[in-house]
Amino acid sequence: MGALCGKLSKDDNFAGQGRTLDSAPVQPPTAPLPANKRVVSGPGRTLGEGSSSAGEDPRAAARKAAEQREQAAKAKAGKLGQQLRQQKAMTDNEVNKKANEDEAQRRLIEQRAETLNYN
Repeated sequence: MGALCGKLSKDDNFAGQGRTLDSAPVQPPTAPLPANKRVVSGPGRTLGEGSSSAGEDPRAAARKAAEQREQAAKAKAGKLGQQLRQQKAMTDNEVNKKANEDEAQRRLIEQRAETLNYN
């Protein structure tokens, strides 16, 4: 609701120059076109076209690529990589046995530390 007995404000929003509804705002200039066009260096490829050998089965190609990645990973893996491969090769029983040995060793160290602190 408006003020019934108030003054009219000096800043009238509708005073001044305006524009009609059918006039559009001034359009900003468009970006310039590139000076040189890109040139295709070779023939294009079609969808489904093989990249290396046309007669190779996709599964065989994927298997070959996975083997190459595995060989590359083995080649650049150092001491930690060898330890990881050894752990992956362990069976569940071997893993449990190793964990039990580590736990027994930890308990022995704690027991010796308590003995030293007691004396």
